[in-house]
Amino acid sequence: MATIDASAIKGLKAEIDKVTSNPDGAGGIVYCAVNKNGDLIFEHASGKLGKGRPEPMTKDTVFWIASCTKMIVGIACMQLVEQGQLALDDVELVEKIAPELKAVQVLEGGKLVPKKRGITLRMLLSHTAGFGYSFFNERLNDFYGATGLDEFTGNGFDVFTQPLVNQPGSRWEYGINIDWAGILVERVSGLSLNDYFQKNIFKPMGLQAINFFPTDHMKQNLAYMHARAPDGKLSLRLNGQLLRKPLTAKTPEEIKATFNTGGAGCFAKPAEYCQIIATLLNDGVHAKSGHRILRKETVDQMFTNQIPDFPDFGRQGIHPPKPDYSNPLPDLYPQGDLPQGWGLTFFLDQHPGATGRSGSTGWWAGLPNLFWWADRENGLGGMIASQILPFGDGQVMGLWGAVEAGLYQALKK
Repeated sequence: MATIDASAIKGLKAEIDKVTSNPDGAGGIVYCAVNKNGDLIFEHASGKLGKGRPEPMTKDTVFWIASCTKMIVGIACMQLVEQGQLALDDVELVEKIAPELKAVQVLEGGKLVPKKRGITLRMLLSHTAGFGYSFFNERLNDFYGATGLDEFTGNGFDVFTQPLVNQPGSRWEYGINIDWAGILVERVSGLSLNDYFQKNIFKPMGLQAINFFPTDHMKQNLAYMHARAPDGKLSLRLNGQLLRKPLTAKTPEEIKATFNTGGAGCFAKPAEYCQIIATLLNDGVHAKSGHRILRKETVDQMFTNQIPDFPDFGRQGIHPPKPDYSNPLPDLYPQGDLPQGWGLTFFLDQHPGATGRSGSTGWWAGLPNLFWWADRENGLGGMIASQILPFGDGQVMGLWGAVEAGLYQALKK
């Protein structure tokens, strides 16, 4: 079982504190590491809930985890695949459940054209179905012109009506693919995505602080959203949280009218998210509760490269038309010229990494600079959580890598 040499913990905490104590550092950070038994072998909350705020960041702080939600949708989909209610490669089933995916067209040359093949669940989970994000794809952003497009309204309209930006299966493109996977889960199960998560994933594991609709207690511990200016200055974001509707919906009617965005909807305590990571490390069993979430062979499948035909997908780079949402990035995760892989909802490291992670590691991120990883070979995973826009923040990413490397150096085999 992975454990950390206690002598290294003080230095790792100091490294985090150095960033959060800088007025233009990171405001507040929570960093957690977990083993496959669900033990938090490193946990540190540093800084304040928001820059200039008196409230300290704590281990109970709640973050909008944005695209870290996608991995949970993958688990839900694969549970339904195990039960025979969904299938990875059945176009007819997808189109029966979601006729919109049969009718959707492709944006080419500024106009809409028919798609050449059907969409599968595997395509949705591997971001090859053809959908994009308006804050990453200039063509999609321009298509909506002066009216604009916002995937974070919480009303679902901006997801249901979006065209594809690529022909299905033709390339990897990050987008609302997993929102559609979440819609499939809802329509097959008859539950809202939040209710499905609570019933089949969170409650069996004893998780109480991860939700599409934060409880009053969670809201009291919600971290502030920050914005970093081009000159590096950090401030509280003037408009607060990006995804606001789930925070203001109170009545059952308001909650029912709020879209459960599988691509970006969850709010969570990092320590609880780490319990989900631990379940992946432990071949689908949550060791603390003894509850099996997925079969081992299903977890193996999730950690298998789904897009071998696109070994350089992450090197397409990000050239964002909305610079307040994301910085330009030439490479999602620099690995020299080694082939890159993508599993069922997350990036795969197929070769040992610079921090010490193995070639059996999955990882992904959330827009306000949160990053998680799960190294099945070493039985180590974790999460760094911040609330800073735009994505690709150099200070948070540098800290993520530095502390992760320190954890591997301190790892007791």
